[in-house]
Amino acid sequence: MNFLPLSPPGQAPLRVMTIAGSDSGGGAGIQADMRTFALLGVHGCVSVAAVTVQNSVGVKAFHEIPVDVVAGQIRAVAEDIGIQAAKTGMLASSEIIGAVAETWRDLYAEGLAPPLVVDPVCASMHGDPLLHPSALDAMRNELFPLATLVTPNLDEVLLITGIEVVDATTQRDAAKALHTLGPKWALVKGGHLRSSSHSPDLLFDGTDFHEFDAERIDTPHDHGAGDTLAAATASALAHGYSVPDAVAFGKRWITECLRAAYPLGRGHGPVSALFRLAT
Repeated sequence: MNFLPLSPPGQAPLRVMTIAGSDSGGGAGIQADMRTFALLGVHGCVSVAAVTVQNSVGVKAFHEIPVDVVAGQIRAVAEDIGIQAAKTGMLASSEIIGAVAETWRDLYAEGLAPPLVVDPVCASMHGDPLLHPSALDAMRNELFPLATLVTPNLDEVLLITGIEVVDATTQRDAAKALHTLGPKWALVKGGHLRSSSHSPDLLFDGTDFHEFDAERIDTPHDHGAGDTLAAATASALAHGYSVPDAVAFGKRWITECLRAAYPLGRGHGPVSALFRLAT
């Protein structure tokens, strides 16, 4: 695949921030984001919103970071280092979501807010909750209207919109419902659409649909796939790609990461951006 251009040695690369949770097993969350950032040649910055206690089998517990610390991390980086794109992941609570949204509105007013990819992480791939139920309204009402792009999987689509995606028609219905919540673009990922032999993603901007299809990679090791897709898409946006082109890049990236996924522990191993080192 074609990769993003690299900055010359000694020159500061573009900066992309992840506002998300830490994964102690290293498969998803901030750890997955930072791997993709590094291997795509952008400088990764972080705002740690939560710390999870997890491994390849599941999430045992998580601890929320104080809201002023979450917001402070974002502002400290934006004011000094500057960021060209950002993405969110696990935000855990309505209070954290509210703090992120308030900070983002302030940065926008100051001309410091870049494109924002919202990956509305509600539960782990094992079904363990990563978002308090009360936070769904905050996600819909406060964060989605600030998003350049939202990237829910089908389980998250059901929680957010009440629509169960089972085919192309319901996927379009879900994209329309997500867009009414305020993001500029809504991506309904089809990786969990097991009725399809492929992995169809659908992007909608309120007027036009864009379809992205890829072969379904037959692997049980897909931990961190959503984070990795969002991180790659945000990296492309930092380079000035249009949203459809950035999503297309992210789709190619995650397909290769799934192809290179490896077993780890007793459960689901991670998708692997390390394939980039062999090219």
